[in-house]
Amino acid sequence: MINQAKAVKLIKIYQYVCDKYEEELQYHCQRFSNNNQPEFTDQEIMTIYLFSVSEEQRYKVKHIHDFAKNYLIRWFPKLNSYVAFCTRLNKLSEALKILCSTVIKSFIPKGCSKEFSLLDSMPIITCGGKRTGKVAKEITDKSFCSTKNLWYYGFKLHSLNHYNKGTLPYPESMVISKASENDLNVFKENWSEIQGRTFFGDKIYHNHDF
Repeated sequence: MINQAKAVKLIKIYQYVCDKYEEELQYHCQRFSNNNQPEFTDQEIMTIYLFSVSEEQRYKVKHIHDFAKNYLIRWFPKLNSYVAFCTRLNKLSEALKILCSTVIKSFIPKGCSKEFSLLDSMPIITCGGKRTGKVAKEITDKSFCSTKNLWYYGFKLHSLNHYNKGTLPYPESMVISKASENDLNVFKENWSEIQGRTFFGDKIYHNHDF
């Protein structure tokens, strides 16, 4: 069981997900099999995932499923097995991507600047540099992180953020690349055509020719 305050948040998340599912998300996870209307719905899976991450700080799928099984089963009586939950969640990756983008754009704080943006990147490490990477080898590679002073296999998360005076920047757009991808190249490909904006970033973004 969860307390009343969290129950209210769970309901609000579910209502929001259902609204967005009807508007757009359903077109990014359509099924063409006989099981195109499962008892345990896509909306329920996304709600469990978002609630567990945002309210319970549970980031591993196993922990999310265990939490739902132990504390949310009254709300989601058709919850399936862990393996089935993982399979369904993976198939919703594109819908979740669209949903996250919608959430970011819909809840921009009033204090965010429309003139100034902050650029940054961070490593997503799947394996230490002294070992051979085995996770998602087709989209990861090896690189050096100067901030952490280490070699690693993995990805790199690039973030364009609104300047928000007196508090943390608010994300505007995020891109994942291979670890070795140059930050400036990612900026050129994704955000260089934004007009009327001053960008602040570290030295890697400084290029006289560009």
